[in-house]
Amino acid sequence: MPNIATLPAEVVHAIAAGEVIDSLAAVVRELAENALDAGASRIAISVDPQQWFVSVADNGCGMNRQDLQQAASPHSTSKIQDFNDLHQITSLGFRGEALHSLAQLAQLKIYSRQGDDPGWQAHYSRAGEIKTLTPTAIAPGTIVEVHHLFQHWPQRRDALPSAPQQLRAIQQVLQNLALCHPNVSWQIRKGNKPWFSLTPGPSPREILPQLLRGVTRDDVYYSRDSSLELLLGRPDRCHRGRADWLKFAVNGRVVTLPDLEHTLLSALSRSLPRNRYPLSFLHLRVPPEQLDWNRHPAKREIYLQNSDQWQTQLRETIDRALALGSLNQSGHSRVRQLLRVQDDSADYRLDPTPAESARPLMPLRAIGQANRTYIVAEHPDGLWLVEQHIAHERVIYEQLCQDWALQELDPPIILSGLSPQQLENLNQIGITVDPFGDGLWALRQAPVPLAQRDDCADALQELSQGNLQEAQVATACRSAIRNGTLLTLKEMQQLLDRWQQTRNPHTCPHGRPIYLPLDESSLGRYFRRSWVIGKSHGI
Repeated sequence: MPNIATLPAEVVHAIAAGEVIDSLAAVVRELAENALDAGASRIAISVDPQQWFVSVADNGCGMNRQDLQQAASPHSTSKIQDFNDLHQITSLGFRGEALHSLAQLAQLKIYSRQGDDPGWQAHYSRAGEIKTLTPTAIAPGTIVEVHHLFQHWPQRRDALPSAPQQLRAIQQVLQNLALCHPNVSWQIRKGNKPWFSLTPGPSPREILPQLLRGVTRDDVYYSRDSSLELLLGRPDRCHRGRADWLKFAVNGRVVTLPDLEHTLLSALSRSLPRNRYPLSFLHLRVPPEQLDWNRHPAKREIYLQNSDQWQTQLRETIDRALALGSLNQSGHSRVRQLLRVQDDSADYRLDPTPAESARPLMPLRAIGQANRTYIVAEHPDGLWLVEQHIAHERVIYEQLCQDWALQELDPPIILSGLSPQQLENLNQIGITVDPFGDGLWALRQAPVPLAQRDDCADALQELSQGNLQEAQVATACRSAIRNGTLLTLKEMQQLLDRWQQTRNPHTCPHGRPIYLPLDESSLGRYFRRSWVIGKSHGI
């Protein structure tokens, strides 16, 4: 066995370089982050996977001649100075590894100009030392060119994905950066042709429609305070078939935050259709002393203090985002009585005592019932159609989540053919099950809303198929007002008021949308109320 010996410096740097730069996307990420650290508001990127080439140009603060001489040296950076600075990281980069790694793995050129100083063009050796440094004409800012990436590492080139896959990874990197830094303009070229561009905006809400086809600003909720920014797709209209848009960022960089991801999914678990996932972007502004970035070369994994507090704040923000907002009544003409209000002969009675208001009610006034299925409600901006069954289902479901109560059955209900899994499910939701003969079982409790129903036995059979949450959903569905039920105006208003107080009034527990808004402006456009009187009379 050979004796232990210290590795040569060039081997050490090559190993480190291979960890920092592992793909074309990593090159784009490191250089784009450097541009953002330099205060750039415009970034132009060119990539060519076939030539293993990347260029990133920015209008940031630039570098002077002395900076260029040190830029590609190992562990050289302007962002930290001593050990204590590791606990006060406020920039995207701080290790001083990226440019030196690129010099190790490719041919590196930098063109830069700082303020009114002359511009310079620098070529670097594999050791990160200046080969040539000459004056050049350039606008203030920096251009970094990486040629023939991994030219000395053919194994790395052979192991990397195909060019289309690498381009998708680059696109993902730039989308993440654009969401974190919406005030920056991005121009991206693929080879010699334009690829895509992103226009800046005041918030990620303006960036998202540029990234996802068919998504508009109105499809998402946006909330921001000094420490937490949340972009959340409306659960009744904007969700995904895959969990590919659960994005979390801290201080300008997308990272993985498993605890907060679990919190978000849990908060929306009964707001989306089956097998659908939310569209979300959460950006935390965390004091630097509460973070440790020095965990992963790509800085995607971090140590975050006070995770419980961030989870609580996220849950509260989601609750506020999903609440029905108050509407401004001024400046809007009221939609008059359009449908006949049902008389007081309705044969269904809601609980006469609605839940105590936790939130202010919107000016939403019941004016009729369509097809004994939809409550027609008037508000200052137009009309809403609210499906009575699933609105009531949402009310009951959230009550059951807060207070899951069982009632004794006398006599018990007898079911047959229950499997061991069904018996376990009933036990977990609190129902006592006793043997009652060959293949028969006596169920001695039932959820309060089901206990007096004629179909209680069928309901208990259904409840035995799932867990507690599924049992609550099934109970709410069976207990809610059925479509086709006649309601009085008072009952409709009562249901609207109670529905508004739910935590997520937009969808039922199965993920179906509860209401359809018909705003006054849309009605006006449809009936062409903007036409001049002569045109409307055919003159």
